[in-house]
Amino acid sequence: MNGKLYQLGDAAVIVQLGNSINLETHQRVKALVGYLEQHPFTGMIEYVPAFTTVTIFYDPVYFYGKNQFSPYQQVCTIVEGILSKLEAGSDEGGRLIEIPVCYGGSFGSDLDFVAESNGLTTEEVIRYHTSGDYLVYMIGFAPGFPYIGGMSERIATPRRSSPRLAIPAGSVGIAGKQTGVYPIETPGGWQLIGRTPLALFRPNASSPSLLQAGDRIRFSSITEEEYLEMKEGQE
Repeated sequence: MNGKLYQLGDAAVIVQLGNSINLETHQRVKALVGYLEQHPFTGMIEYVPAFTTVTIFYDPVYFYGKNQFSPYQQVCTIVEGILSKLEAGSDEGGRLIEIPVCYGGSFGSDLDFVAESNGLTTEEVIRYHTSGDYLVYMIGFAPGFPYIGGMSERIATPRRSSPRLAIPAGSVGIAGKQTGVYPIETPGGWQLIGRTPLALFRPNASSPSLLQAGDRIRFSSITEEEYLEMKEGQE
């Protein structure tokens, strides 16, 4: 598996595995992350996956003086060796998670705007959003926040010109060609179309983030009554 390596400061290397956000690049990122998770090399501190890269942080003191090469060069040699024996896999076996959403009303105050911007009815927006074949490419921005690909361009909508100071946890939004779910209350500029009763960030759980990169997602529409029942059942 090929990748380009770049230095980041004196304690990290960026491994670039593609130039665009697509399934092939995602599979490369996932393959490298999977290997590092199972076979961390001595001196590695942590890794951070993104859309097209994996950043590997290491302890330069551990590598300093071991040979004539710098810590960065030594880590690059290790990473290049890992890449040489890796092949991108398939996401067919990834988890399939259904996310119920109550669309519109007080839970999705921007649903009408999204519909009007695309010449659609609100019902058509919901239909497009719930018929997508979605993939979680990465977790970032806030704890448990999923960057999700696969949304129909028919409902793509620009971000708000003025971000909100506080968006409730569980809010489902659209920004450009992406959709996402706010796991905690946070500022944000995505167009809000609904809200899920699921808790995406659970700080006391062994795995705090409900979603992980590589998960497949299906959105389903629920009523406000169903939302309240499901929300109460989790509390």
